[in-house]
Amino acid sequence: MSNTFSQQRVAIVGGTSGIGLAVAQRVVQQGGQVHVGGRSPQRLSAALEQLGPAATGATVDSSDADSLTRFFSPLPAIDHLFTPGASYSVAPFGSEDVAQVESPFRQKFWPQYWAVHHALAKLSPSGSVVLMSGGAGARPLPGVASYAACNSAIEGLGRALAIDLAPRRVNTVSPGTIDSPLWRGRPAAAREAAYAGFAAISTLGRVGTVEEVADAVVFLMGNGFMSGTTLFADGGYTLR
Repeated sequence: MSNTFSQQRVAIVGGTSGIGLAVAQRVVQQGGQVHVGGRSPQRLSAALEQLGPAATGATVDSSDADSLTRFFSPLPAIDHLFTPGASYSVAPFGSEDVAQVESPFRQKFWPQYWAVHHALAKLSPSGSVVLMSGGAGARPLPGVASYAACNSAIEGLGRALAIDLAPRRVNTVSPGTIDSPLWRGRPAAAREAAYAGFAAISTLGRVGTVEEVADAVVFLMGNGFMSGTTLFADGGYTLR
């Protein structure tokens, strides 16, 4: 087993399920320590039990500054930060529902921006940040204007922070549709329709797995010459 993360600590805002938890598992397996957070105390407890003694954690609401401060405050230092935690809704451009239209920025863009801001004092000069956008930022489909713009903005933020925070490295991972706990919690008919629709418009003809995206994140953390890059773990979705 590789010891890529030996003597390193990784903080994951959104690390109690899905892609974040899969990344945490890889860090622990490769000799590192993780500090994970999420909104649900129950999922946090289950994640910590699964990850074992190399893991610590706290509940965190990444849209709340005080909650982010409490999440990072116990840590003496951070070598890597990953920010996949988000809970948002999507509305078409013509919607008059302001809260829903603005939700991707309020619940996905700004939480990642502020997570990096609050982590910065603890982040090693040789450390890295991995943000998470989504394929719609590069290839929007009808009806997701604000969501597509949000993902594009996250990728732009990654490039800007790679300059502002250098020599720290900042990259973005951009998944396509992933067979994740989020989708598995939705009605089966809607889930299967979404999966089939994505498969039809990607070059690989299938949805991705949590493990595949986690591998991409670990690569971005471990490769010391990657900075300012968006890595598309999307099965070729953005090519069509």
